[in-house]
Amino acid sequence: MEKYFDRLEKEPLIAERWKKIEELESYGIKPFGKKYDKQIMIGDILKHKPEENLKFKTAGRIMSLRGKGKVYFAHIEDQSGKIQIYIKKDELGEEQFDHIVKMLNVGDIIGLEGELFITHTEELTLRVKSIALLTKNVRSLPEKYHGLTDVEIRYRKRYVDLIMNPEVRDTFIKRTKIIKAIRKYLDDRGFLEVETPIMHPILGGAAAKPFITHHNTLNIDLYLRIAPELYLKKLIVGGFERVYDLNRNFRNEGISTRHNPEFTMVELYQAHADFHDMMDLCEGIISSVCKEVNGTTDIEYDGVKLSLKNFARVHMVDMIKEVTGVDFWKEMTFEEAKQIAKEHHIEVADHMNSVGHIINEFFEQKCEEKVIQPTFVYGHPVEISPLAKRNEDNPNFTDRFELFINKREYANAFTELNDPADQRGRFESQVEEAMHGNEEATPEIDESFVEALEYGLPPTGGLGIGIDRLVMLLTGAPSIRDVILFPQMKPRD
Repeated sequence: MEKYFDRLEKEPLIAERWKKIEELESYGIKPFGKKYDKQIMIGDILKHKPEENLKFKTAGRIMSLRGKGKVYFAHIEDQSGKIQIYIKKDELGEEQFDHIVKMLNVGDIIGLEGELFITHTEELTLRVKSIALLTKNVRSLPEKYHGLTDVEIRYRKRYVDLIMNPEVRDTFIKRTKIIKAIRKYLDDRGFLEVETPIMHPILGGAAAKPFITHHNTLNIDLYLRIAPELYLKKLIVGGFERVYDLNRNFRNEGISTRHNPEFTMVELYQAHADFHDMMDLCEGIISSVCKEVNGTTDIEYDGVKLSLKNFARVHMVDMIKEVTGVDFWKEMTFEEAKQIAKEHHIEVADHMNSVGHIINEFFEQKCEEKVIQPTFVYGHPVEISPLAKRNEDNPNFTDRFELFINKREYANAFTELNDPADQRGRFESQVEEAMHGNEEATPEIDESFVEALEYGLPPTGGLGIGIDRLVMLLTGAPSIRDVILFPQMKPRD
């Protein structure tokens, strides 16, 4: 406790507040009070009219305060809204006015009872009849006219951001509504929500660099999951036919406006379905959720008007041909594909050892930025899709798709590979890529998953949707940090 007060010499504004706290205590008033019987939210008070002659008991944080002599005006705010309050000494009483009201600051949390009236400026106002100090603010809020605009501070001190910027609260309220709407959509269609492990003994389920931790008792390294895929498919083997997991994934990769190392994803699997069914399901989820939270499927993001219904569907090779003129439907050797890549200024990394890898690089480097309206891009090469089923007509490609909207990926799905021999071969190829420097390739063969497939995985469709990016899209947020309450930040020096 002494160390806390030692710092006050360096923080005069905080020291000034503590002097008020000492004065309050001398009056017998506790500056960090007890439970208050708040009976109504401010937003609900605003629905009433003064002529109803009702008395309201509520609580909130003081966001503005002005007054002198025997009259004070203030605005208090809670999660639901903000209202003006009017405090007059003659109506409140001398003791509460002198011992509480004169000690108040912006940022204090108070409880009060009052009646509605309209001021001469026609503002709905609560005439305060009694008041209680619930929590004394010690550290001043940002100056109200400039607010909290420093992006770095907003993310590091999200609690202050939420106090000062109501639109930020609205974003996170909408995020909750989006997640609830996704759950309802899936629940209504017979999907069962399940929980799968966060710590995995073997890396798998997606191509990404993992976080590694260590379990002391078992004396083994574990990976924070990059995807729940393999566990969910084991549940389909076990007899569940429709399952989903809406939870956190972790990928030890870069931080940007679109990437956070800890992110939320919904991943689902449906027995006796394929990637066409997943397209229908994915479009249904996004369209219905957008309609639910925004009232329309027509939105604008980053100045671009988008229609979140009737998604386009195009094969990856067809899009590459349309954008670059290169026709990968034609048979060609790896060396020929490398030469074409060189001509189009596409670098081929050491671990890329097939035409399929080059096809994917063509798409990522030349085509992704061209996709604006919602488009399912399907037909990914086998080499980059180790868990997807081969296409029956052309086994060089898989029945897989990614959803792109306004140049960004929002979903990934495929008809699941259920042939244990083919799956083991794909795992072996991943191990070889890892040995050649691909940090996102799976470095081990998951024998337990291969064994599960040997018991029999029915034909299955799987789908994953990134929740954070979807929330960005539906709220108009420019950065993923704007839709994650506490994003990862670089430590300050």
